[in-house]
Amino acid sequence: MARRLRTSRRLAADAGLLLVASAFALPLAWVVLSSLDAHADLRVKAPDGVTLDNFDAVLKPDITFTPLLNSLILCGGGTLLTVVCAALAAYPLSRFRSRLNRPFLLTILFATSLPITAIMVPVYALFVRVDLIDTMRGTVLFFAASQLPFAIWLMKNFMDGVPKELEEAAWTDGAGTLQSLVRIVLPLMGPGVAVVTVFSFVMMWGNFFVPFMLLLTPDQMPASVSINEFFGNRGMVVYGQLAAFSVVYSTPVIVLYVSVARRLGGGFALGGAVKG
Repeated sequence: MARRLRTSRRLAADAGLLLVASAFALPLAWVVLSSLDAHADLRVKAPDGVTLDNFDAVLKPDITFTPLLNSLILCGGGTLLTVVCAALAAYPLSRFRSRLNRPFLLTILFATSLPITAIMVPVYALFVRVDLIDTMRGTVLFFAASQLPFAIWLMKNFMDGVPKELEEAAWTDGAGTLQSLVRIVLPLMGPGVAVVTVFSFVMMWGNFFVPFMLLLTPDQMPASVSINEFFGNRGMVVYGQLAAFSVVYSTPVIVLYVSVARRLGGGFALGGAVKG
């Protein structure tokens, strides 16, 4: 009786997991199948005839290549700035004890809960005053600032896992604080840096509201904003081209994730580093 009950519970759990998985799989299936369908609509169905016409229609400089390049510049620059600043901020929080550490962490944690729409009006006014509106560098700075609080939390947690004894050995050999951070701590917390990098890049890559508000020139718009051009007036949407653009738009994120997947699963492997 107990065995039968465990089996029924396991089957119910598996059915629930399959249901959740299908909720994620169906939209992905629609994107892939519709991108190859000349008569795509909102239904998930096999293409009437496999065609690459949708990709031929969107793979043009003004539609795809220029917006993707803008996205790479914005998100790449914002991610690099976020990772560097997060590492520099997390290091003293992880290595030095102070009464201000906890209030500072709680403050930046509160900053992550603020909705982006609540701060865009003062940010827009500030950017107009300092002449950063409609500039790539201004958008990069805001991207980095918006992701920095959570990135500091992640970076600190990973940095706490690196034994301080390794740094003390480097200090004995004459290394400075910045040298120990760059040559000892960051290489050993490679998976943590990879997590922060992927998280920051993905959050910036899919952000529509920030570049839509801060950038005015059409030639500077990233792909997250230009995808709105596929939604025409009166509900007219070319679904096949929209799906093809979505496939191309998702490729950089997939490539980034695959490129760091091994490091994410590699662990820290610091167990024997402090023995002896």
